[in-house]
Amino acid sequence: MSSQTLHELERHEWRVLAALRPVDGTTGMVLRGPLEVSGVGARIARNRSGLYVVHQWSRLASHAAAFEAPPALPASASEPLEITLRDPGGRYLSRLATVALPRDPQAVGADSLFAPVDIPLYPSAVAGLGTNWTALRASITDNADGAALGGALLRVVAGGVVLARGVSDWRGEALVPVVGVPVTTWSEDEDAVVVTTIAAAVEVYFDIALGSRTPIADVRAGRQPAAMPLIDPADIENRRAALATTQQNVSLAARGALNLNLGLDLP
Repeated sequence: MSSQTLHELERHEWRVLAALRPVDGTTGMVLRGPLEVSGVGARIARNRSGLYVVHQWSRLASHAAAFEAPPALPASASEPLEITLRDPGGRYLSRLATVALPRDPQAVGADSLFAPVDIPLYPSAVAGLGTNWTALRASITDNADGAALGGALLRVVAGGVVLARGVSDWRGEALVPVVGVPVTTWSEDEDAVVVTTIAAAVEVYFDIALGSRTPIADVRAGRQPAAMPLIDPADIENRRAALATTQQNVSLAARGALNLNLGLDLP
């Protein structure tokens, strides 16, 4: 038997630091349309399953040469990678998201390297609505001068449960669809067997350091700010107790529509 010499012509090694799964912030359904996903110093590519895979990051350069086992340092989840997600179609508002790297391949459940990180995107003011959804539209402004507040987080809460979330655009406009409001439900009033609405509260939170303030004259003239508001809704929610806020009680009905004007007193 004659000996043969093998020559390596090309090599492809796929290392993965994380996988991101954009989902609809209203329904939780996976988004299949193409998005622009980026992070400073990171190489992120969309795979055939629609996941956005982080293959490399400059702050984890040592991982690029480690294939069989990840380096011991830096420690698991000690380095935050800030990621920007944009929808070229304009159905969803752009947002930031933070993923703690490196992810642990030995972890179980959502913290595992092999579990995609779900990132909800929230609808723009022109997004479509589903059957039986409640359409809540809000204009968020500064009480002092009427300036439009972009990058405000809105939550719809009923019975201590968050039913829906949304974000305002640079015009201060927000669409927050509420899914699952029953057409009829049991009433707590002994004189009424069923009711067609449920009581809820709309909460607004705004970080003056991250959100945008656009003079109302510019909004009416269609003059966009130099930089669009870009926030991480999860970060705003985690810090909401320290932020400017307002809320309004509402009644939600399936297939109903609400239009609110909500003003905040900013420090």
